[in-house]
Amino acid sequence: MIKLVNTNTSVFAVFGNPVDHSLSPVMHNKAFAETGFNGIYLAFRVTDIDAAMKAVRAIGIRGVSVTIPHKIAVMNSLDEIDELARRIGAVNTVVNREGRLCGYNSDAQGAVRALLEKTAIHGTDIAIIGAGGAARAIGFGMIDNGGRVMIINRSIQTGEDLAEDLGADFKPLAGLKQVRADILINATPVGMRPQIGDLPLSPELLRDDMLVMDIVYNPVQTALLKHAELMGCRTVDGVAMFVYQGVFQFKLWTGMEAPIETMRSAVYTALNADADDTGSNR
Repeated sequence: MIKLVNTNTSVFAVFGNPVDHSLSPVMHNKAFAETGFNGIYLAFRVTDIDAAMKAVRAIGIRGVSVTIPHKIAVMNSLDEIDELARRIGAVNTVVNREGRLCGYNSDAQGAVRALLEKTAIHGTDIAIIGAGGAARAIGFGMIDNGGRVMIINRSIQTGEDLAEDLGADFKPLAGLKQVRADILINATPVGMRPQIGDLPLSPELLRDDMLVMDIVYNPVQTALLKHAELMGCRTVDGVAMFVYQGVFQFKLWTGMEAPIETMRSAVYTALNADADDTGSNR
């Protein structure tokens, strides 16, 4: 945390419902402290996103992270929307530029950068499990970086709709015999705490030459990633995407380069503490 909050302190926030367990305050406040930026980041449970965005204008909140269930509705309260966010159809980052509210989607940016740490995207075949907002953002990010995307989903209609919007292929999860992909991404909440043993697809579909990414970050090592490592796959955990979407936000809000390792360490520390607390309460 910063040492002193004063009249020059810039206020940032995350708006969502629920928002109790968000790690964004931990991550961004550590980043402010590390860089010496005079800012503070708070979490607000918001039920009326339009009223909340009016408050952003009224009291001069400098930037906002927007999470479930407001990523689509918030677009009606903005003055400007980035082209990628408009194509995705969802905004999770707002910058207040002297009363003009501008919307972005950092999920796509976070997924792309997390993968580029481990592999190329251009020219690869990428299978995305899920057809919700995260899958949509990641899909556009992959395609914009030259990847060939296939959507895998339990609901056929929802999956086909997303695939059509992306210009991608679709395969139903039921009866899936093989995944022909260089990269496999779980963009569903399957495997999230407390259902830590759940898998989004049969581990028998994994191949040792795949890179497997899971956007779930609590627990850090999901059941999917455990099986993938046992198969010899390279893996990318959900913390990577979460941190890099925060890095994109930090740069937008402050104009400064984000302290990536500080942010990453803050998230891992918080998750490890949560895991210890959960274990001690069993």
